[in-house]
Amino acid sequence: MLVAARLARSLSGRVHYGWVVVGVMFTVTLIGVGVRAAPSVLLVPLQHDFGWSADTISGAVSLNILLLGLMGPFMTAVMQRFGIKRTILGALALLLLGSLGSAFVTQVWQLYLTWGLLIGLGASATGFGGAALVANRWFVERRGFVIGLLTASNASGQLVFLPFLAALSGAFGWVSVPLAVALTLLALIPVVALFLVERPGAVGLSSYGAEGEVPPPPTTGNPFVNAVRGLGQGIRSGDFWLLAGTFAVCGFSTYGLVGTHMIAYCMDHGISEVAAAGVLASLGVFDLFGTIGSGWLSDRYNPRILLFWYYGLRGLALLALPFTGFDPLSLGIFAVFYGLDWVATVPPTVMLTTEVFGRKDAPVIVSWVFCAHQLGGALAAIVAGAIRTQTGSYMIAFLASGAACIMASLLVLRIARRPALVAAE
Repeated sequence: MLVAARLARSLSGRVHYGWVVVGVMFTVTLIGVGVRAAPSVLLVPLQHDFGWSADTISGAVSLNILLLGLMGPFMTAVMQRFGIKRTILGALALLLLGSLGSAFVTQVWQLYLTWGLLIGLGASATGFGGAALVANRWFVERRGFVIGLLTASNASGQLVFLPFLAALSGAFGWVSVPLAVALTLLALIPVVALFLVERPGAVGLSSYGAEGEVPPPPTTGNPFVNAVRGLGQGIRSGDFWLLAGTFAVCGFSTYGLVGTHMIAYCMDHGISEVAAAGVLASLGVFDLFGTIGSGWLSDRYNPRILLFWYYGLRGLALLALPFTGFDPLSLGIFAVFYGLDWVATVPPTVMLTTEVFGRKDAPVIVSWVFCAHQLGGALAAIVAGAIRTQTGSYMIAFLASGAACIMASLLVLRIARRPALVAAE
């Protein structure tokens, strides 16, 4: 705290310390989600080394994605009750343990324990609930932009590291991937310990854009009870089901399908693993701009209309991909259209959730909506692997995902058409 307070004083009048907090959380999320996504690089090498099928390995990835979603609301409640820094440091320790352990796997159950259980639990602290919590505590103005920025790191983290990890795997074997991940986590832990601050008042500041500090509503009681209470509040609202259902489609069409199986799908068409990872990395670059831009747009325009266009364009891109030649031009066009709204859906979804449920309850309820996102992703990861095993192709999985996105683009127009009255804050 002493280091952070000194830095806040040195930046006074030039840069609000909230942006430092955002920078730390951006880095944590970028690396944490990159760790979670590393098994997509290992999918083919593990098949070759151990003879495991695609659907067997996909099951571990599915568990990973499922835990990331299911534990997200509880992690958010723990952050509210015991602090963001403590929770993040504990999550990084789990990620470190899981990545180190995965370098020594020889049995399927060990893969499920490390990449599935430990890394799934650790990565759950990098979900969208934490982004909403930081944005609501530290920012009154530009909140949508901050959510977009942190969301971009959540999506891009699993993409931008993949070419590097694929190159490591090709040059030094797949074991080098979890070892490199572990070294990165070791370097990140002291950064979090020194510079992550809970709230503006701790360094003598007000929230960005506020004349006086806007304190977060107090959170007391058992965090797990609070998380379940948030779910109970949500399921009584029709808007919650629309938010959760459409966001499940988002997870189905991103993390679970493209994030897990795109490299293998490209390799089915004769593209090398490194080149296929480069396709995912280009998606991450375009997503970085698209999601940050989505946050900016969400501060200014109707989020329902934004979601309509995001889901619609994504669905068209997924429907078209199986019928391309998987040549550089067609993959480049796909990377642009799909990448720009990879998770551009998140800022307007968070803004709508806050509109319906209020700033106090939004972080936990956003985490439950994100849980639906991960359930959709987990379903896609395991089902797409099974489809590939049974049919020899991913085509059916991509077509089904595209059709679901088109349906979601119509459903989002009904979200919060009569917004709930929330308590004045």
